[in-house]
Amino acid sequence: MMLVEETYIAEADLPLAALKRHLRLGTGFAEDDLQDPVLASFLRAALAAVEGRTGKALLRRGFVLTQAAWHDATGQVLPLAPVTAITQLAMVDRYGTAHVVPQDRYRLERDSTTPRLMPMGSSLPEVPSGGGIELRFEAGFGAGFGDLPADLAQAVLLLAAHYYEYRDETALGQGCMPFGVTSLLARYRPLRMGFAT
Repeated sequence: MMLVEETYIAEADLPLAALKRHLRLGTGFAEDDLQDPVLASFLRAALAAVEGRTGKALLRRGFVLTQAAWHDATGQVLPLAPVTAITQLAMVDRYGTAHVVPQDRYRLERDSTTPRLMPMGSSLPEVPSGGGIELRFEAGFGAGFGDLPADLAQAVLLLAAHYYEYRDETALGQGCMPFGVTSLLARYRPLRMGFAT
């Protein structure tokens, strides 16, 4: 299985102003935007860390999932939540040619933790021998930072501020994620139960 981000978070969608307020950086100076590239990089790192820790896509964008076979032909669990739309399902043959599956053969089962690609019939389309699956979907809470749940938005700002304040720190010490951030993310952590794959 391979998950690739097809669209990226635009610079304008990063909450630079909110992070500057959080850090209490001065305003009204000629060099107000001098730190913007550094702050943007820490915001991207914080967003990636929160997404990795929670299994949630924060800001809406497109992804492509490729794999050799279905884990379960009666319903494929998607690796991120919340999924807002399935944009395309294609079966790729052994020669690399993609054959788009009509949208009336599958549907999205929305779920805040484990969204699924579900068949309209008894099972998902058969995967060609020696081929694979190419699934495109959109995931995220919304297009802008203001669309995030307040606790996730606060976690991103806290973590970006932590990265900024300790940017010269080279030792990991007691870990990289502050306690306040981990406590905010605790309810979003994916649960692992049983021995299912």
